[in-house]
Amino acid sequence: MNSLAEPKKWERFFWPLLASALVLALWHYSVVWTATKIFPSPRDVEKGIAELIHKRVLWRDIIDSLRRVALGFGAAAALGIPLGLTFGWYPAANQIVNPLLQILRPISPIAWIPVAIILLGVGDHAATSLIFLGAFFPIVVACVDGVTNVPSVFRLAGRNFGLGPARLLARVVFPAALPKIIVGLRIALGIAWLVVVAAEMVAVDSGLGYLVIDSRNSGKRYDLVVAAMLIIGLIGLVLDTGFRRLETIKSVRWGFRDES
Repeated sequence: MNSLAEPKKWERFFWPLLASALVLALWHYSVVWTATKIFPSPRDVEKGIAELIHKRVLWRDIIDSLRRVALGFGAAAALGIPLGLTFGWYPAANQIVNPLLQILRPISPIAWIPVAIILLGVGDHAATSLIFLGAFFPIVVACVDGVTNVPSVFRLAGRNFGLGPARLLARVVFPAALPKIIVGLRIALGIAWLVVVAAEMVAVDSGLGYLVIDSRNSGKRYDLVVAAMLIIGLIGLVLDTGFRRLETIKSVRWGFRDES
């Protein structure tokens, strides 16, 4: 049994809200005590968000950022999952490509910005390609790891029921590896959301990343900078929570083994 008691339903909301309220209070009084004229207060940021909504800028930037992430992350998942499953299923193929993957994987997607701009120019294609690079490698690695760590008894049971290689992979190995694949997708989505902000600062003229850098350069509007930063964080939380919900689905959770 788990030695830590599950938090009650109200605690799951109360404590995060209390922590957020304390951070806001600390932020407010820090601005008051220091009498800074540069860093905005929570009230200033609230007014900045209202201004962005009134000017119909905020929703457009949010949609542009989400669209780029959807394209880059979707392409990475569509290509990375089949490749990862293949490399995990055929160890010989994995041994061939793994050194190249391990060379490319640690390279930050931000380091590819100059190359992406040279090859694809300034625009959506460059930003989307950077998101793809950031998400692709974690997805491939998670799929390979998920397949290779499927217990051999699952494979033996599938073969005993007469499943061929393709059906065994689709009906036994893939569902058993799905929890690790979802974790890899979740990590990749977090990276994709980080990359889109950085890419939009240099490669495009819209999106939340562009809003941050444009607000800084156009009159040093730090209230808008912090507002954009908070919105980026909140959207990231929503995306991560969505993937965490997937892990609670029964058809996914059967692949998790109780370690307690």
